[in-house]
Amino acid sequence: MLHYIWVGMFVSGFIAALAQGKLDILTQAVFSGAEKAIGIIIGLISVLIFWLGLMKLAEKSGLLQKLTRLLGPLVRWLFPGLAKDHPAQSYILSNLSANLLGLGNAATPLGIKAMQELQKNNPCKDQATPEMCTLLALNNSSITILPTLVVGLRLKYQAQAPTDIVLSTFLVTIIATVIAITLDKFYRVRAV
Repeated sequence: MLHYIWVGMFVSGFIAALAQGKLDILTQAVFSGAEKAIGIIIGLISVLIFWLGLMKLAEKSGLLQKLTRLLGPLVRWLFPGLAKDHPAQSYILSNLSANLLGLGNAATPLGIKAMQELQKNNPCKDQATPEMCTLLALNNSSITILPTLVVGLRLKYQAQAPTDIVLSTFLVTIIATVIAITLDKFYRVRAV
């Protein structure tokens, strides 16, 4: 669906530029935007590589398994239908950890792996399980202690105080997560 929106925006912009005789401005904007996008990507790659490397070290060192045991009761409360040693549990914790560090793009593959593991036990393959809904709610509202990618962007664009958003982001994401968990629990009880 999103690709239709992007195509629609591009086509309408092209038609508007053509109607006003300003194709040269459109062409400059397209190339300028592409150049800025590449610059942003290159600037953020180092931040992503650093944190993904730390996550891999945590996995190899056994830290993620320890975290899984430590946070097991919380995960079992959030995902009551999930078996204690279900393979999705470590992916869920890795996804939540990546989101805690503000690594949205790095958290996505972990969330997808968790969903794939949850889908294996899904009796109705064309419908999401309650655990899948919970994971989606947590992934989209996740508490963010350090919005790494946003701070990285602010550093790239030389913000005077790139970390000023840390406290407000932390507070807002706590509120969002509490609301998401509350609604998830409400609809789980209501569905039964």
